[in-house]
This record gives sequence, C-alpha cells and structure tokens, in this order.
Amino acid sequence: MKIGFVLDDSLDKADGVQQYVLAMGEWLRGQGHDVHYLVSTTQRDDVANIHTLSKNVAVRFNGNRMSMPLPASKRAIKRVLTQEQFDVLHVQMPYSPLLAQRIIAAAPATTVIFGTFHIVPHHWHVGAASRLLALWTRPTLRRFDGVVSVSSAAQAFAKKTFKLESTVLPNVVDFARFSKAVAFPQYQGKLTIVFLGRLVTRKGCQTLLEAVEHLVNRPQKVPEFQVIICGKGPLEVRLKHYVTEHHLQPYISFVGFVSELDKPRYLRSADIAVFPSSGGESFGIVLIEAMAAGAVVLAGDNSGYRSVLAPQPDLLFAPHDAMELADKLTFLLQETAQRLQVAHWSKQYVQQFDINVVGQQLVAAYKQALRLRQNVQ
Repeated sequence: MKIGFVLDDSLDKADGVQQYVLAMGEWLRGQGHDVHYLVSTTQRDDVANIHTLSKNVAVRFNGNRMSMPLPASKRAIKRVLTQEQFDVLHVQMPYSPLLAQRIIAAAPATTVIFGTFHIVPHHWHVGAASRLLALWTRPTLRRFDGVVSVSSAAQAFAKKTFKLESTVLPNVVDFARFSKAVAFPQYQGKLTIVFLGRLVTRKGCQTLLEAVEHLVNRPQKVPEFQVIICGKGPLEVRLKHYVTEHHLQPYISFVGFVSELDKPRYLRSADIAVFPSSGGESFGIVLIEAMAAGAVVLAGDNSGYRSVLAPQPDLLFAPHDAMELADKLTFLLQETAQRLQVAHWSKQYVQQFDINVVGQQLVAAYKQALRLRQNVQ
C-alpha cells in the first residue's frame, strides 16, 4: 500500500503524536509499504518522503507548547495527491481546517481516509475550542472510512465532542529497543528514580521533588537512592532553586534534554519511573516505554494514564499529592521483592503494546477500509 500520514505539525519535535506517526510510519515502511508524511514545516532529513505543505506558527494548547499550520496551498496539495495516488491517508486527529482538512477535501474518492484520535483536554477551554473545531471540520469528518483512538479516554472525548465512533488501538512501543537497552553504568549501585518529561506545570516534576523532600526527612529509613530528572522547560530554574533551597542536591540530578537515542538507556537505568502529570494525557507513551525497559511506573491519576494502568491501580496517585507519592516510593524502595514482582508484571503486560502487535492490527484496519471503499466505488 501507499500510505500518507497527515499531521498538522512538524516532525522535528519528539512529542507523543510525532512519536506515534514516525513509529507507525517507519514500521510500515519496514513491512514493505510505501510511506509518506504530509506535514507542516519540517527540517529533518533522516526520514524519507516528507512533503512540507505549510508553515508553522507557535501556540499554546492543552498545556503544551505546539505549533499550528498556516493555510496550505491547495495547488501544492493537489500536486502531491495527483503525483502519489495514495491508497490510504492516515490523518492525526483532531486536525486543522488549514492543512489536514484541505488534504482530505482534495483526496480522490478512491483513497481511504483513516484517522487516529489522540487528545484528551486538560482545561475546559480546550474542550470548548475542540467543540468549535468539530463544527468547522464536520464536512470532512463524514469522509472518514475508519477512526481509531489511542485510549478509552481519547475514544470518549472523540465521541462526546466530535460525534465520532472509534475503536481503541493503543499507542505503541518498540519493545525490543527498550527491553534490550543498556543502563548507564554511572547510575548503578543505588536505587534509581527517573522522571522524564518537559519541565512544565502539567507534567508535575515539582510534585516529585516535594515527595523526595518528604522521603529525606522521614524518620523511617529507606535504602540509598538517587533521582534523575530528564527534560528541559520553562520551570527548570525554579525546580533547581527548589532543590538547592531544600538541600536535595545529594539526591537529585538534572541531565537536561534527553534524545530519542538515549531515552531507552535512561529508562533502563530506572528502578522506578515517576510521571506525576495532572492531566491532558490521552495515553502516555512514556509509561509503556518505561515498563518495557523494566522499571516500575508510578503515575498521576489522569484519564490517559489510568487507561494504561487499569490492571494495577495502586501504581496511580493523586496528582499534586506529594505525600501519597512519597508513601508509594517508600514502599517500593523498602520492599525489594514487591518491586521486582511489579517490574516483572509490567514487562509482560506491556508486550501487548509492541509495535509488531499493534502494527498488524493497523494494517488489518487499513485493508478492511480499502475493501469497503472499493465496494462503494
């Protein structure tokens, strides 16, 4: 099949949707399919068949800094679609009227339009904006031959706001890449807690630092531990000041931005990986990556993370509740057998999200949609 992934953003970033698009796209290419990317401004040259059809402007949405496309040239879109003759256009949802909607509207009747719905709103105004977007894109929503959502939370939001019926096809992890990663030797010898994410309020690194302060000042002893903060963002200076002010330097180190190449090694170095996000998570790719690497995951109880950790709800804690997080960390640090048991369960559980498993399901969904589209024609 010739497949075009449609994204209203750049592929230069390492956000969750970009990870999904590139993971799925390059896996499909490895299976012999001809894969293209129809995106806005992208500079990277390590991925084949990128078609840049719009420029970006920076915006804040759903607690993240992201970009949106300026109006794409209908002539340029038509040229790409005529030249490539895609069997499937796989659109990341929700989508912009200024790029993806123009691609959908210009697609030949023989092309399958398939969608993956990604988001869960973090604030009420995101939900309000999404309802307006649903009205604006309604004419092309009828064109879809199939829609999947990355989680039950995203599925519920797609149904409520966009009136879309979808099945759940989860985000993916390259299980072998994370399970076979080699830990950094400098972090061996102590129990290691890892945070990986942008240093913004929503991701909750502050809650982890407060929990570490509780651990340090508690009368009951815990084994020697260290905390590695992976990521950068606007709160970096404030978080480092908190560490200094509360004399946590012996326990906490900031390593800055972590590349996709190094990410498996940091997660493989973790005994416990903590993700205190307060919301806006449709799924949580980083959770399944950490579990594949062998870490025990503790996560903020938001709808996306809850869908991943539903079989083990004790691994969730109330966002912003540093005391509850400290209690869970104390237990896992002290109870070696329990920690290893949960780590073993996690590694088995996460294999259902392996890209080779989910990818085959996606190919089957494409083929079913193609058969239905051909019958219509």
